[in-house]
Amino acid sequence: MDLEAVQSVDAGELADLYDSVGWTAYTADPAALARAVENSTFVVTARSEGRLIGLARAVSDDFSIFYLQDVLVRPEWQGTGVGRALLAMCLERFGHVRQKVLLTDAEDRQHRFYRAAGYSEVGEIGGGDLHAFVRIEGSQGPSPG
Repeated sequence: MDLEAVQSVDAGELADLYDSVGWTAYTADPAALARAVENSTFVVTARSEGRLIGLARAVSDDFSIFYLQDVLVRPEWQGTGVGRALLAMCLERFGHVRQKVLLTDAEDRQHRFYRAAGYSEVGEIGGGDLHAFVRIEGSQGPSPG
């Protein structure tokens, strides 16, 4: 497996990867997805024999906040350390940033993954003094798919 920080990824490859994990809301417009990835602050890919098997991307001001937008790994590669390696590259890149934020759905496996990486639920931090708010436009449900 090869990990690499990149500036862009082919729209077809992206759509295929996102489709493989069921995130079809992103793949309705592959060109827009490619622009979103290209406009991200940091993108790291995982490839096996040239095939895109995973991707993580972040948006940041590179000072006070780093938002982890996506970490996705093809189902056949999940549980092999690819996701951990992608996340580790993002965390290393933004190690100097105080706030490391993400939103995820309610899957136990995802919660375990992020907790193992040092993330906590907002309500568990600061004795309940910290709150998070989100506004999501459109009719998407709770998951990206």
